[in-house]
Amino acid sequence: MSPFNLQTCARSNILALEPYRCARDDYKDNGTNILLDANENAYGPSLRADAVSAASYSSGPGIDLLGLHRYPDPHQEDLKQLLCNLRNTHHHTDKAITPDNLFVGVGSDEAIDTLLRCFCVPGQDRILVCPPTYGMYSVSAQVNDVDLVKVPLLPAPGFGLDTEKVTAALSNEKNVKLVYVCSPGNPTGTLIAKEDVKAILEHPTWNGVVVVDEAYIDFAPEGASLAEWVAEWPNLVVMQTMSKAFGMAGIRLGAAFTSPPIARLLNSLKAPYNISSPTSALASYAVSKEGISTMRANLAKLVKQRERLIEEIPKIKGVGRLRGGTAGNYLLYEILNAQGEPDNVAALAVYEKLAENRGVVVRFRGKEHGCLGCLRITVGTEEEVTRFLAALKTTIAEVNGGNSVAASNEEKKEVEANSIVS
Repeated sequence: MSPFNLQTCARSNILALEPYRCARDDYKDNGTNILLDANENAYGPSLRADAVSAASYSSGPGIDLLGLHRYPDPHQEDLKQLLCNLRNTHHHTDKAITPDNLFVGVGSDEAIDTLLRCFCVPGQDRILVCPPTYGMYSVSAQVNDVDLVKVPLLPAPGFGLDTEKVTAALSNEKNVKLVYVCSPGNPTGTLIAKEDVKAILEHPTWNGVVVVDEAYIDFAPEGASLAEWVAEWPNLVVMQTMSKAFGMAGIRLGAAFTSPPIARLLNSLKAPYNISSPTSALASYAVSKEGISTMRANLAKLVKQRERLIEEIPKIKGVGRLRGGTAGNYLLYEILNAQGEPDNVAALAVYEKLAENRGVVVRFRGKEHGCLGCLRITVGTEEEVTRFLAALKTTIAEVNGGNSVAASNEEKKEVEANSIVS
């Protein structure tokens, strides 16, 4: 078992924190109360009646625009229960998670930042990341004056977790409080093995928290999510988002499933009303029976297009190997130069020409560890995939037939030095 001890792992000032409380923590609005506690505008939102009517029609079910002058529910119990219902699959445990296991925030990014502020003393503690991975772990760490320990994933195409080196780093490196693991990986698309996560959780001497970022988990095989597994591990956090499979990126809603003690700390840190009423209403509908049915129908269409890309992309001359896995709604492919080698200059040229000449925007990932010459391609609609495949074929032919790849060593170095990857 893990030696995890929340009292010595979390920051002492956070453990002692008295969370902000409002009168509605004690007295819920029952629809008839006169609410004179929060300095709200009792006359309602600054919206004309005709604007409210039109906006309500277009906003979808459950949106009460006339209620926008009231602060939203600070606890989001109903939304949390719906998220628990979604993830209580019993693939990994007979136990059930409840709203006590949840923190909800403004996208997964709020959870990433809140965990850092909860556990890492600025200028002292560190986090461990496994590149190539999501860039916000390092950005948020830098904002919070927290250093990184980097243990790269195993080489492509596997891009699995190097558990031996991760556990060794946790044994030898001082003040590592958090391990961030992206599964499916971004940009790799690889699902991290449950046994590898367990190996870190069971580290015999490390007192820290394992954070598994499952932003793309619904594109992975059924039962892949470890969200309910937090009922078994006191030091596991599983982050998810409404931005990907649910197609709700614009509402900015993320969730962190974890043990009740950690969830209480995270909820103590957050702003009292961090989830807006429209966000809550839209998210609640998205994870209702009707919303999940729509999500799964769209998911099936995207998976079909993902399989189409896997079949068609390798037929294009100048495309190299698929690097990583296929558990996300994106694929990572090499772009080859005229000599048939993975090449950042060629990949960057294809990336730029696709966007500037053909209006097709993908991501250049060649500067990330193990991703030489790679583009990350998001799976689109059938029409978008058709347009992309045609544009990619023409663009690669142009690049490899022109002067873009025949750059001098000095030009190549300059291109690579100026390649910005986030």
